[in-house]
Amino acid sequence: MTLDDLRVFVAACETGNLSAVARDLSRTQSAVSQHVKRLEAELGLPLLERRPRGVAPTQAGRILQQAAAQGLGQIELALRQLRDLKHGDGGAVRITTGATTVRHFMSDGVVAFRHRHPGVKLEFRTENSSRGCFDALAAGESDLAWITIGSPARGIEQRPVIELPWVLAVHADDPLAHKSSVDAADLARIHHIQLPANSTSRSHLEDQLDRQDIQLASTTSVADWDTAILLAELGLGHAVVPALPGWTGSGHGALRLIPIPTLPPLAAGWAVRQWDALGPLTQDFAETVVASLTGRPGRDRP
Repeated sequence: MTLDDLRVFVAACETGNLSAVARDLSRTQSAVSQHVKRLEAELGLPLLERRPRGVAPTQAGRILQQAAAQGLGQIELALRQLRDLKHGDGGAVRITTGATTVRHFMSDGVVAFRHRHPGVKLEFRTENSSRGCFDALAAGESDLAWITIGSPARGIEQRPVIELPWVLAVHADDPLAHKSSVDAADLARIHHIQLPANSTSRSHLEDQLDRQDIQLASTTSVADWDTAILLAELGLGHAVVPALPGWTGSGHGALRLIPIPTLPPLAAGWAVRQWDALGPLTQDFAETVVASLTGRPGRDRP
């Protein structure tokens, strides 16, 4: 059993098509089949079930696929970290984020990191949910993920960095715009712009509203926080959103951001597979972003 055998087998389980695996890995279909047959012979169990439109893992195959996928991700991560140690500033840091995360949370940190490490490659990947970020980490496709902190996820460590108080975003001409804060009674009357479906922020908000027995009327949904804020600024509804770093006070044109003190703040921060296993460049990037947001180094935070 070799790492190559396991890589090919996991790819076959994920795609369900040996021809596609052969094409993606630049190999013949016969070579792909040989990898799987070698595993089956060694284990004495069938691992793939042939179907009219491809293949699917057997019960034994699913057990091996889950273990192999996790192990391969860790090995790939370790190999990347070893390459970083060998090449110094010639390495790379891979970050999975939301669509607008870099602009709101990382811009100063990215600039500071780039000044210190001009030769390091920064690779940003976009996902629209924390689950998508966790999947990228688990698959070894990312080193760090910036997420909205939520429920524990198996095999993932989450580290809160900053708390975001909730605000109501409204147009300056809206009847609520003059208020210094809003409460539950105010929220019950708004035309709500829903946050992204399946997002941790939306789940957190809905849970808190349910606890206060508040039902919001909604005719609009969006794919990210920025779009919700823009629609509110245009007077097309009300957005209950986390206050992004630097978005306090006046200076937002026709937009008004009104605090909602009855809602507990939302936490955002880093997620990784294992903090202690991060390479030095990745650790430095994470800590630089934390310092730019909080003024404190990331390693000094709990």
